[in-house]
Amino acid sequence: MTETDRPALPKVNQAVPSSARIYDYVLGGKDHYPVDRDAAEKVIEAFPTVHVAARQNRNFMHRAVNEITAMGVTQFLDIGTGIPTEPNLHQVAQAARPDARVAYVDNDPIVLAHARALLVGTAEGRTTYIDADLNAPEAILSAPQLHETLDLDRPIALSLVAVLHFLSDEQDPYRVVATLMDALAPGSFLVISHITTDLDPENMAIALDVYRQSGVFVQSRNRDEVTGFFTGHEILEPGVVASNQWRPAGESPAWLDTQVNCWAGVARKQ
Repeated sequence: MTETDRPALPKVNQAVPSSARIYDYVLGGKDHYPVDRDAAEKVIEAFPTVHVAARQNRNFMHRAVNEITAMGVTQFLDIGTGIPTEPNLHQVAQAARPDARVAYVDNDPIVLAHARALLVGTAEGRTTYIDADLNAPEAILSAPQLHETLDLDRPIALSLVAVLHFLSDEQDPYRVVATLMDALAPGSFLVISHITTDLDPENMAIALDVYRQSGVFVQSRNRDEVTGFFTGHEILEPGVVASNQWRPAGESPAWLDTQVNCWAGVARKQ
């Protein structure tokens, strides 16, 4: 996409950082403001490998999608989509299964402005975008676009990659996940990655404090707490592990050894 092809950004408060735009900056994107870059650079100072960790998080999602399509599931509900970064989930899924269908969900106005980039898929498949909040799962499940795109009577893979840590305990993220999974058919999958301070407590505490001081709430959870999101479902091997250690394929030793500070796992609904 050229500069002239890129969609105009909506009017937003440029004085307040956005988690989606900070992530875009870390991934090398172009859709962010100085306030986002300033916050991201402070995070990088505390967590120098955050660029690699962010890319590893995307790679985890790609590997999970490939594993799930190999097991015959071709429907995906991706919540917390973020600013499009190729390859997007539908591109990975439809490369393996051209008939794959994907419903994207986010509530960031800049993500909404870029949603058209998420709607270009194969002729056999289908994609849609839902402007909704993870903290209101009932609204997501009742969205007409969801039912026009996905068949809830057939297995669906729910992707919650790098998003649950933006929900506080008071928002009851376990209820949110359970509500979404309860609506999905047996044989569905749950894909999660989540920030943690388990692996590098001191530096990650500083990095997360930068987010909070910038007005972006983020909450670390330990491995047991992340595993708790999968309660009642069959967790696939190798279990809940660092995101770069989940079924790595073709990764260089240097990338595999990088500190990613993110737990990840995939489970199947019985």
